[in-house]
Amino acid sequence: MSEYNVKKLRRTHKGRIVAGVCSGIGEFVGIDANLVRIALAIATLFGGLGVGLYAIGWLLMPEEDSDTSIVQDLISKQQDRSRTDWSGEQKPQS
Repeated sequence: MSEYNVKKLRRTHKGRIVAGVCSGIGEFVGIDANLVRIALAIATLFGGLGVGLYAIGWLLMPEEDSDTSIVQDLISKQQDRSRTDWSGEQKPQS
């Protein structure tokens, strides 16, 4: 059986300035992260779309050493919290 080297879109630690979104996209696509930063800056100047895209990337892209994103972590914590009733006992899963 052969292993496939699959690229995964992750926020990187190397080349990170704020959250690693641009460096992660740049690494995934195979371009310089500064080009991604410039594209987001231009998108921000023309309507503010770049800030929103960066925030979405921050929330949905997992860190390179993690398998889950911030949103996935929040959803799983909420699901765990909803399974526990006020007395601290676990509710049965249906």
